[in-house]
Amino acid sequence: MSVTSLDPAIAARLKRTPDGLVPAVVQQHDTGEVLMLAWMDDEALHRTLTTRAATYWSRSRGEYWVKGATSGHTQRVVSVALDCDGDTLLVRVDQEGAACHTGDRTCFDAGRLL
Repeated sequence: MSVTSLDPAIAARLKRTPDGLVPAVVQQHDTGEVLMLAWMDDEALHRTLTTRAATYWSRSRGEYWVKGATSGHTQRVVSVALDCDGDTLLVRVDQEGAACHTGDRTCFDAGRLL
């Protein structure tokens, strides 16, 4: 993870995991559909806020990824909100194509339990 330029006022509000991450719930802005859960550190959040291209930290690959950079299934960020505890982000996006790496619309399509 890299050094960030995140606004200090925003950074001060974040409650991170021990490895410096905050979960980001990603939602389709106009329907409310929950698309996926991803992780952001300060730098990923800074990049997302400044470019409006959803940028996350991949825990498995240990690198930043911009949603859709290779698949074309992009997320244009409409808004970002921090929950009342400062430990979860809500990223509202305009999803182009599938949100899940499996090709499903959401990461929750195949996992219904009830």
